[in-house]
Amino acid sequence: MKAKILVIEDDQPQAKILGDYLRHKEYDVACALNANEGKQLLCQENFDLVILDWRLPDEDGLSLLSWIKDKFPLLQVIMLTAFATVERAVEAIKKGAYHYLTKPVNLEELTLIIDKALKELRLAREVELLKARLAELSPPEAPDIIAESPKMREILRLVSKVAQTEATVLILGESGTGKEVIANLVHRLSPRAKAPFVKVNCAAIPEGLLESELFGHERGAFTGADKSKPGLFEIADGGSIFLDEIGDLPLALQAKLLRVLQEGVIRRIGALREIKVNVRIIAATNKDLEEMVKEGLFREDLFWRLNVFSVKLPPLRERKEDILPLCRFFLAKFSQKHGKTIKDFSREALDVLLSHHFPGNVRELENIIERAVILADQDIITLDDLPPLLRGEKKEDQASILYSLPLPEAVALLESTRIKQAMEEAHGVKIKAAELLGISERVLRYKLGKYGLAPSED
Repeated sequence: MKAKILVIEDDQPQAKILGDYLRHKEYDVACALNANEGKQLLCQENFDLVILDWRLPDEDGLSLLSWIKDKFPLLQVIMLTAFATVERAVEAIKKGAYHYLTKPVNLEELTLIIDKALKELRLAREVELLKARLAELSPPEAPDIIAESPKMREILRLVSKVAQTEATVLILGESGTGKEVIANLVHRLSPRAKAPFVKVNCAAIPEGLLESELFGHERGAFTGADKSKPGLFEIADGGSIFLDEIGDLPLALQAKLLRVLQEGVIRRIGALREIKVNVRIIAATNKDLEEMVKEGLFREDLFWRLNVFSVKLPPLRERKEDILPLCRFFLAKFSQKHGKTIKDFSREALDVLLSHHFPGNVRELENIIERAVILADQDIITLDDLPPLLRGEKKEDQASILYSLPLPEAVALLESTRIKQAMEEAHGVKIKAAELLGISERVLRYKLGKYGLAPSED
């Protein structure tokens, strides 16, 4: 279908030039010579974009812009004026204009801006449809998807398409970027939505137990196996299984996973017969699997089987538009959880949050907001409620903080602090840090991801 454009311009020759040019570019165009006529057309027909003159005989164009954005929030508006100033441009953009052009209009430039505006409009509409569908599919307690940035809107568009298929999905991205949220979304939007969705963290389960967890075992298969046990692939039959931290899957189990992908069969430990399973695999990792293939740490054939459709999540520092809505989402979530009535953030606190680099991505932001909610004594989050590192301070009386937190949060803070200290002492070498902490490297990797810590590569 042709995109529909409304030109609101009181100068008839100018309106005719714009209208004829845009029709030549194969747009469906209507023209209005004043604000009232423009409002009537907008209420009668569905337009994709409005080209709006600043000065109109019956109403100021800026006032009409506010009316349009209030009634039709997704409608793209390009403002035109013969009197260009920086102040006017800023004012128009603040009120929701997509772009601001001065007369006489460069028609080629206008075409490029229209094309870009319509592309973003399509993304925005697809996200709105996706949110509406999620609201129908999801219980009220399901986490919302925050996607104000163009990058995340594009990812949601791709996810909504691949979810309808049976394709294996590989989700890539740094720790804390929301890979599990996207995996959940793929399942919830798929035809398997009402079937089981099983989650496995391949880095969190000791290697000796992981095979039994995934594929099950028969009675007597090993010491302590006093009864048969189905594996998680059997439990997920008919649904989806999410293999998080797939890069930590041992090579021996990679061969077994490849068999599941190729033939749809598993064999329990100690079993003689194979079991047919119908499972969709969604995998995720923060590692460079292609580099691991080159180093012989990951099977090339498995990589290509997993990489049927890949989604790369951007770090939070590359989707700054999402920080503020995420802050407010987590504020509402944790205010309810901890029984507080905190309304908003101070300007200083927001400035610090918006300028922070967030090496731990969304998970780090979530932890920061929960901590702030717990510490807040007012009805807004202030600068004093944020961690000292964000405020530019070097030290803080950690003991006083620990005593002010509920026990689970205090334990988590102490554990994450100790892990960070060990990583610094080991100069980022995870094997040495694990030895200092008295835990396995696999468990350390899991906890680094859990707390949104960004380790240096060994």
